[in-house]
Amino acid sequence: MKAGLTLMSAVFLATALAQSPAHFPELQSSNLQGRLFHMPGDFEGARNLLLIAFERHQQSNLDTWLHEMKRFEEIDPQFRYYELPTISRMNPVTRWFINSGMRRGIPDKKARERTITLYIDKKPFENALEIHSEKTVYAILVDREGNVLWRADGDFDEAKGESLRRYLTQSSK
Repeated sequence: MKAGLTLMSAVFLATALAQSPAHFPELQSSNLQGRLFHMPGDFEGARNLLLIAFERHQQSNLDTWLHEMKRFEEIDPQFRYYELPTISRMNPVTRWFINSGMRRGIPDKKARERTITLYIDKKPFENALEIHSEKTVYAILVDREGNVLWRADGDFDEAKGESLRRYLTQSSK
């Protein structure tokens, strides 16, 4: 979704995408605290915003979303969010090295608990979620069954925030 879209366009696009066949695939991975997740079933919310990035430099893009999460938690008590750095499959030693570096770089325990690094074959994952480019970040709202409920790409902006707020307000009733 481009930043120049109007709120009406953002709502329409979110609705249209929510009706698409996109679905979060079944995956296993551990968060930075070592807890194993069987996804999507182990996501803790009825509605889970997955902040997906493919490159290290995209953290600043994810941060635009992370700075806004408190307001969405206040809207919907069943809302949770996770960061999903998405990397190609690697050997266990390389994965340990990357995860150790991320743990050291994230001093907040709660942030480490909601960061689940995916070391996967990215193409099937991207196809399942209808991700067409790794050059941007994605915010994808899913339920525990993996159904895509809402989505946006790129940095957070108020149109995207309002669209997500409307969706959460309607679904938490």
